[in-house]
Amino acid sequence: MPHIALITLVVRDYDEAIDFYTRSLGFELAEDTDRGDGSRWVVVRPPGTTGDAVSLLLARAKDEAQLASVGAQTGGRVGFFLHTEDFAGDHARMLAAGVRFLEEPRYEPYGSVAVFEDLYGNRWDLLQPA
Repeated sequence: MPHIALITLVVRDYDEAIDFYTRSLGFELAEDTDRGDGSRWVVVRPPGTTGDAVSLLLARAKDEAQLASVGAQTGGRVGFFLHTEDFAGDHARMLAAGVRFLEEPRYEPYGSVAVFEDLYGNRWDLLQPA
């Protein structure tokens, strides 16, 4: 059955993106392969993610047009949804790691949620479904 395996996230720099996603969000570095042309194949994913789950491909911007899209890939909307089984714990850990939350946690009928920004300004939901 077809499925989405990777979502590309355009970044300014591989190493700063790897640092943010692994240190601040607690993701795993699944792959970092030099492609021989100055580019790298860099994949990060939430811990415990296996096989067919969606991962992020961190792709360094190649030109001014791509650089202009860094941080605005979803037009200012929340474009990424990070599910958790421990909202309070992950929220506290991420705050301590310097992640910028744009709001206080909310408790909605669908679950606990708070919007945060990655290091480039892309908006994410930290979400524990009800």
